Amino acid sequence: MKKVIIFLIVIIGIFAAIAVVTKMQQSEKAEGNPYKKESLDPATIDQLDDPLYQNLILPDELKSKLEDEEDVTVYFYSPTCPHCRDTTPVVSPLTEDLGIDLVQFNLLEFKQGWDNYRIEATPTVIHFENGKEAARITGSQPKETWENWFTENVKE
Repeated sequence: MKKVIIFLIVIIGIFAAIAVVTKMQQSEKAEGNPYKKESLDPATIDQLDDPLYQNLILPDELKSKLEDEEDVTVYFYSPTCPHCRDTTPVVSPLTEDLGIDLVQFNLLEFKQGWDNYRIEATPTVIHFENGKEAARITGSQPKETWENWFTENVKE
């Protein structure tokens, strides 16, 4: 019986050690992150070096732009959303080609964005003019639909 108890303690110790090491690795990767948060979801950590997810906007920055009645186009996404993972490689280069500054708002890290901007699904792109919502598109769309939407609603 003693051997079983010792074996269980060793197994529990190994799992605890793995958990601690994993947490330390995630903290190390998240250090100095653009989200200005101490800890990040692992899915966000995986995107930190992805060139498609570098034009980030933080909640306070977006709020400030809207209060200043600026025009801004925001891509609301979640790193865990399969539709977002399919859409970003289409939308990011497309807006770059069109000369549109599409800022990215991570709803996984900043959950208040769901309520603040009435987001019902991801991905959602909202174009704000003079600080007010002017146009919105939601869900996975073909490239042509995105191109038409950006041309009609954002491009001047």
